[in-house]
Amino acid sequence: MSLKSVNDILGVLEQQAKWQEHPFQRLLQLWPDIVGKVAATHTRPLSIQRDVLQVATSSAAWAQNMTFGRTTLLLKLNQKLSEPLVDIRFSTKDWQPLPDYLQPKTVIPQEHPSYLGDVSFSCSQVKPAIESATTAFESWAKRMQVRSHGLPLCPKCQSPTPPGELQRWQVCYVCAAKQF
Repeated sequence: MSLKSVNDILGVLEQQAKWQEHPFQRLLQLWPDIVGKVAATHTRPLSIQRDVLQVATSSAAWAQNMTFGRTTLLLKLNQKLSEPLVDIRFSTKDWQPLPDYLQPKTVIPQEHPSYLGDVSFSCSQVKPAIESATTAFESWAKRMQVRSHGLPLCPKCQSPTPPGELQRWQVCYVCAAKQF
């Protein structure tokens, strides 16, 4: 009996059909890169039936817009998929918005309690090449000292604290985390 290496066994398994990735799963991975981030939020591939890709869209306008560019999309998809598609159909029929917990959250920095405003440093303050970890730490420490100058102090630990944190928790975020 001859022994085979793990790499040889994995190579054989990858060649077998049952270990290959399903074309629709591959399509789902490629979709945002092929159509773009904005279009990917308004479109959702549903299935492949008889080599025709069914795609749900958030509105009729998106369906029409995507239909105009479907030949280009077909070419891009067919270059990356193992089984070529014949056509793409866009419809609003099966569109369902993502649940709230899957919706991308947009955080506006100004709304965060730790926001300090625009703190900018001139190029002369930042060294282009940092020689060691010690100099990097010293550079960071200087920036933090300049940034925190003039901030109110946390009543518990006396560290400089953004005003938004004091308004929200009456203490800095470290002390607030310790309370929870």
